[in-house]
Amino acid sequence: MKSLWGSSREDQPDGGSDQGSARNSMQAERDSAPPDEHTRLLPNRVENTTYLSPDDPAVSPYNLRSIRFTRYLTIFFTLVAFVWWIALLTSTFVTPPGFHIRGSGFFPFSYASLALTNLLFTLLFFAVPAKAVRIASLIMSGLLLVDAIVLISVQQTRYEEGWVGMASVLWAFLMAIWTLVTDRLVEWGKYEEEERLTGRAETRRTVGEWVAVLGSTIAMVILAVAVLLMTCTLVLRALDSGLAAPGKLYWVDGDKYRLHVYCHGNHTRSSISTVLVEGGEGPVENGLWDFADNAVRNGSISRYCFVDRPGFAWSDTAPSPLSAGMAVEAVDEALARAGEDGPWVLMSAGIGSIYSRILSSRHGQDVKGLLLIDPLHEELLTDVGASSRGFILWLRGIISPLGLDRIPGAIFKGRNKEDRVWGRSAYQSGKYIFAKLQENLVADTLSKRDVASSRAIQAQDVPLVLVSSGIKVREDSNWEEKQRDLSRLTHRLRHWDIVNDAPHRVWETLDGRDIIERRLRQLVHG
Repeated sequence: MKSLWGSSREDQPDGGSDQGSARNSMQAERDSAPPDEHTRLLPNRVENTTYLSPDDPAVSPYNLRSIRFTRYLTIFFTLVAFVWWIALLTSTFVTPPGFHIRGSGFFPFSYASLALTNLLFTLLFFAVPAKAVRIASLIMSGLLLVDAIVLISVQQTRYEEGWVGMASVLWAFLMAIWTLVTDRLVEWGKYEEEERLTGRAETRRTVGEWVAVLGSTIAMVILAVAVLLMTCTLVLRALDSGLAAPGKLYWVDGDKYRLHVYCHGNHTRSSISTVLVEGGEGPVENGLWDFADNAVRNGSISRYCFVDRPGFAWSDTAPSPLSAGMAVEAVDEALARAGEDGPWVLMSAGIGSIYSRILSSRHGQDVKGLLLIDPLHEELLTDVGASSRGFILWLRGIISPLGLDRIPGAIFKGRNKEDRVWGRSAYQSGKYIFAKLQENLVADTLSKRDVASSRAIQAQDVPLVLVSSGIKVREDSNWEEKQRDLSRLTHRLRHWDIVNDAPHRVWETLDGRDIIERRLRQLVHG
């Protein structure tokens, strides 16, 4: 029976049932469809017809596949940066094949540290984009681009840093660009999801988000300031590269690096020895060079030579590890390539006496005299190789690219190229710090073994002169005892002079210079 209001449900056609089946089919198709750019983390909640609360967990930029892929790619870049950072850290202590850097190695390590830190902060604050972070990233990218241009375009910096340095600065530049792109992409994704799921883009931030924005901004500003300081230091290095070496550079150790050799004076009779000067804690140029020049002008000696040890003044750094014996082999090879074969009178100061003694023991027939100025005893190499000292040197090395002492010295104290390359500011350079770190790492092991062997084979008929610091002898009885032991290196001790009121650098006093020059004249002229 039909109702007045229409047919009964049983009398209706099958269209309603078909429509329900179609809706079910469409829902099943949506459920089984592959995820796309708008696939949600919580799809059961975003299917509602009403907007979600801005605080709902479903409102997230991570809903977008492009954002998730960007984060995974950032994680991959971070892992690559960490591996590169480990490789450069290891090369400071043991240089892998192909990783030898003729500069200090601290600049590439700093760029690797910068890239790694940048990526870690990008991951830490990934979901909280900030305009200040993008501005700092843009500034940092521009400075790193300047660094790359300077490093590659200046021949000396390109030579010293090699492919490792160039790869490190380009990697840091690309990661700074990546941080900028990532932050902008996440901001777009956040805006997209908030507008779609809540009806409008959220302008408020929670306290946690403000803290994250503040933290990320401070971190990126610190990194940008660090890059600015590194750029200034690199510019100083580029300017210093214009200071020509007074001597010549010779390849050594299978053409891995070059040493600087300088000789001055006239060749006279073959019986007149050339003085081979070895610096102490610093380069020969800083003190003993001027003394040797004066000795030539005064007629005390006819000729002198010196070779900058690896990492000092114009010489390149050597691969690690580098013992005293290995450094002497390089010096010996550089002299041979320069055509200098003696005979020699060896003059050295401080720790330089270690190198002179090793050289003397290996060239007994060519060495006609030893003059040691307040020399370091081999047993005191334990202090040179102390682990605390090594850590301080390493710490100084990794912050040396910031130029915290070199930049103010150049701007406010008038330090010039000579000061930075071999003068009073040379100790601030990464090359010098790296050379001292290499010295520290093996001082109490390989170097002590080398000098102990040299003492055993030292020719005993070589004339010996010892000039000691009166101040150190009075202040340290152990130092006096070690000086006395060194006076027995050979059987032919000519003189042992203790110069009153003279510091460790004995030649800095007038009495010290007079005594050293007089003793040097006696050794050279027999």
